[in-house]
Amino acid sequence: MAEPSPQPIRMYQKDMWSFAVFSGISLTIDQTGRESWRDGDGLYGHFIPGRKLLKNNSDRRGFMKAAGAGALGMALAAGRESGADAKEAVQSVASPVATGEYVGGLTAPKLETVRVGFIGVGARGGSHVEQILGLEGTEITAICDSYEPAALQWQTVCQDAGQRNVRVYTNGDHDYRNMLERENIDIVLISTPWRWHAIQAVDTMLSGKHAFVEVPIATTVDDCWLLVDTAERTQKHCMMMENVCYGRDELMALNMCRKGIFGDLTHGEAAYIHDLRSQMLHIDRGTGSWRTNHHVYRNGNLYPTHGLGPIAQYMNINRTDDAFSHLVSLSSPAVGRQEFATNLFPANHIRNRVDDYCGDINTSIIKTVQGRTILVQHDTTTPRPYSRLNLIQGTKGALAGFPTRIYQEGMSQWHYWAEGYDLDRFYAQFDHPLWKRLEAQARQAGGHGGMDFVMLWRIIECLRNGEPLDQNVYEGCSWSVVSPLSEESVRHDGAPVAFPDFTRGKWRETAPLGIVS
Repeated sequence: MAEPSPQPIRMYQKDMWSFAVFSGISLTIDQTGRESWRDGDGLYGHFIPGRKLLKNNSDRRGFMKAAGAGALGMALAAGRESGADAKEAVQSVASPVATGEYVGGLTAPKLETVRVGFIGVGARGGSHVEQILGLEGTEITAICDSYEPAALQWQTVCQDAGQRNVRVYTNGDHDYRNMLERENIDIVLISTPWRWHAIQAVDTMLSGKHAFVEVPIATTVDDCWLLVDTAERTQKHCMMMENVCYGRDELMALNMCRKGIFGDLTHGEAAYIHDLRSQMLHIDRGTGSWRTNHHVYRNGNLYPTHGLGPIAQYMNINRTDDAFSHLVSLSSPAVGRQEFATNLFPANHIRNRVDDYCGDINTSIIKTVQGRTILVQHDTTTPRPYSRLNLIQGTKGALAGFPTRIYQEGMSQWHYWAEGYDLDRFYAQFDHPLWKRLEAQARQAGGHGGMDFVMLWRIIECLRNGEPLDQNVYEGCSWSVVSPLSEESVRHDGAPVAFPDFTRGKWRETAPLGIVS
């Protein structure tokens, strides 16, 4: 990559930021004069004139490995060299100085009509287009996807639904920037491969729009901080669209936790257990064509938020009561994907030219500031039924998932779960008011049992009423950062690794998520 030209080809001016684009490289300058650069692949750093930039992702991996002693490695080194316990090691990691205002309870001006743009309309993004078309008070303005047939397909769907002014952007990976610059959009839904999430959300906020990002919100600690800093500077919403938090049983569990049904919460279990080996058949296109690569270059919990998000909400993590402190993580041997590739592909196939895949099963354990524990597992390789575990344990009972079952001390038969038809009495008493309000529409609209519809409906409601969102940027980053932290712990044989406090201590001032009626 050549060093940027001193003359930008276009310039944004937004709030405290100047945003200059140098032929695919962007330079940001804050009010203190601090400069940083990034390219369209999400690679970024501080820009120092006369110094060469990192050239590619392999350089980036080397850079991050060398920088480990500065951030994540700092906690490990402190514990290993001094014999300090995990808590002391955790406390050695400092947060960057804030240069914007806290956005934990951010509200934005009411939007009578929410104008929506999309970046990425493949399998996931296309379903969002379909759901938004059915929501009152929305208007789809533009669609961007580097794969032109997908963009045109969903443009036609919009036209057939009566929205005939939807423009498409399909001119390469970076054409979304033209959409952000030219279109009259309020929010952007980002459903692209993971490596694009953070940089596209940052560009969205810098262009004056709210960013809604598919999971995970980012895959590195640095990208999480970049998202937090940009949200604070621009005062724009940046929400990770964790749809599982809007599932019927998860909403009921939240309601029961808020009512104290399980007593004091002490432990949770979360997981993403989903046999996705068939995605390895996607070579040139499809989710597996890029997602499989994460199993090649990374070893840890690659996808933590579906299971962890609801547990964190039950426990009020980052909201007054508690926060993540540190984690330990171990991965099993990597066997399943090699075996799958050997059985299905020729010996010289790209899937068989891999030295090692991510461990089949990753198990991480989080310790919170209050001392609670959360088990978080990842397994997209072994042959077993789907599960997110969704277990929350308290001093008076527990709820567990897959299948959903409840034990309430004094109300349940000793040593027996209430499950199946026995759950009807719990649904009748504790179904979340939001679910009861939207159940008929959610079941008709579909989307993972209706949770997708409820999530998007609730986002639009908050934007139209000028209310805080149910999930903020700090939560998206805290849930997603489990991935790089777990990788660091696995590399060091299960050593404890600190969680960054993306709120810089302000989680204690953030109101818990209420029970929305």
